[in-house]
Amino acid sequence: MVHIEGLERVLQEHAFFAGMDDGYRDLVAGCAANEVFHAGTYVYREGDPADKFYLIRHGQVALEVYVPGKSPIIVETLKSDDLMGWSWLVPPFRASFDARALELSRLVSIDAACLRGKMDQDSSLGYELHKRFAPIVAARLAAARRQLIDLYGHPEE
Repeated sequence: MVHIEGLERVLQEHAFFAGMDDGYRDLVAGCAANEVFHAGTYVYREGDPADKFYLIRHGQVALEVYVPGKSPIIVETLKSDDLMGWSWLVPPFRASFDARALELSRLVSIDAACLRGKMDQDSSLGYELHKRFAPIVAARLAAARRQLIDLYGHPEE
């Protein structure tokens, strides 16, 4: 992966990496690249290989669930400084949602294969990242659950 100077600073300023050891952050930055998505384009689709995760620098991205015969259900709308994509951590490494740019969006992508390789070499880096991703996974699953309840009603008590 091509290293772009300045991504260390972007990671350092992002809340997800707050308090992370500089060495770990630099390892992650070595797997990073800038990407741009125009309004209406998909960053990834449900079932696609989860080969990256993303930091949203600017813009908005909708996490959606495809519903046959209906409009997609927006599970959550992510904005600047949010982190997106956790399926790269869990085999079989497939995206769990669609992610669609709602406006011009500038993202930092982190190459999953690159980062998993570094995590395999340094289990403490892996542990640090898993601790930081666990609350994100829980929050996204809770958001999906809330959307389903709103759509289909509250379960009978």
